[in-house]
Amino acid sequence: MSRETFLIADTAVTIIGLILLITRFKVHPFIALTIAAGFLGLTSGMGIDLIMKSFQSGFGDVLGFVGIVLGLGTMLGKLMSESGGADQIAQTLIRAFGKERVHWAMMVAAFIVGFPLFFEIGFVLLIPLVYIVARKSGVSIIKVGIPLLAGLSVVHALVPPHPGPLLAISVFGADVGKTILYGLIIGLPTAAIAGPIFASLISKRVPGVASPELSKQFVREIDPERLPSFAITMATLMLPVVLMLLKALADIALPEHHVVRNWMDLIGHPITALLLALLFSFYSFGVLAGLSKEKMSDLLNESLGPVASIILIVGAGGGFKQMLIASGVGDVIGKLAVQASVSPILLAWLVAALIRVATGSATVATITGAGIVVPVVSVMPGVNKELLVLATGAGSVIFSHVNDAGFWLVKQYFNMTVGETFKTWSLMETIVSVVGLALVLLLSLVV
Repeated sequence: MSRETFLIADTAVTIIGLILLITRFKVHPFIALTIAAGFLGLTSGMGIDLIMKSFQSGFGDVLGFVGIVLGLGTMLGKLMSESGGADQIAQTLIRAFGKERVHWAMMVAAFIVGFPLFFEIGFVLLIPLVYIVARKSGVSIIKVGIPLLAGLSVVHALVPPHPGPLLAISVFGADVGKTILYGLIIGLPTAAIAGPIFASLISKRVPGVASPELSKQFVREIDPERLPSFAITMATLMLPVVLMLLKALADIALPEHHVVRNWMDLIGHPITALLLALLFSFYSFGVLAGLSKEKMSDLLNESLGPVASIILIVGAGGGFKQMLIASGVGDVIGKLAVQASVSPILLAWLVAALIRVATGSATVATITGAGIVVPVVSVMPGVNKELLVLATGAGSVIFSHVNDAGFWLVKQYFNMTVGETFKTWSLMETIVSVVGLALVLLLSLVV
């Protein structure tokens, strides 16, 4: 067996082992990724000292960027939630769209609110609105809820500062501003097709019945006087996005050492942009909402607890990615992709999709998929790194099923059977993935 063949087989065994650890033996993904990285290093013939150095290097390189951004984004999302800013956005959009198009309003609300929030946090935050809107409008809970899920899922998969896209950006060396821009171009039509359009069709087959217990808990009136205004909420939420987009535009329009471009590189960096938005939110979501300094401090502390697990998984994924590179596996995969003339974009989507179906984790799928595909970037000049990020993200959300915690979260909150959850949520996620890939491939023709 040649060295190249052995490394490919070794990688396949390692990934199968990783999948089994997570799915069959229920090992935490952080531990499973760490074990998989060590196994690959040992079996590929790397020196003991190089194994540890490579893992530590990959772990630190990823968290040096992603960990900081996740922390800042989580704190911003917590303040927005507690101040009522998310409620204000949703209610304003519902009034603007009207009863007939309330499902479109829910998609747009989720798309906007989902920017700084993890999928699970955004879901729990907005699910009361699904029940409230369904009751007040007389529209079925599925027709209202699926667009919300689609909006959250799309930004989770495609748009920074979510952990998946950020991690892929770090691995591929892509530009954050361009990724946001392309993600919005692809994300909005994807969310529209998988959300309101699909919901209008599937709600005729699965109308859904709201849970009486959850209706009693969620359907309550919120004092509009305590909510921050729509304008200040949107200004706070979109501040980091605008700054990162301005950085991307400055990089395109201005020469390398121009003073304005240099300043925009600092101000528009994701860490700086999110920090500025968080500082502004102390006023917009804190002072204006009547929160004391002590209350804001407590909320910020609370927000970081749930993120710890995600940060460890992302860091271990960075270590695993570095092991793929240091062992030489990455170079072999890159050469094979060139010889087979496989589109890097299609390869990134396919690898992430396979791992997603096997493990149920979008984050693990993004981590592993990006690590396997990144060597292709160096051997195939001209590959658009931002589109690789989006293709990997699209693949990472395909066909959520029983091994995904999100599947059960949706099933319980929407009061559906397992079969109904497959017909609604699982199919919606697949539409997001496939339509996202198709639009990425179309965009690759012009950028």
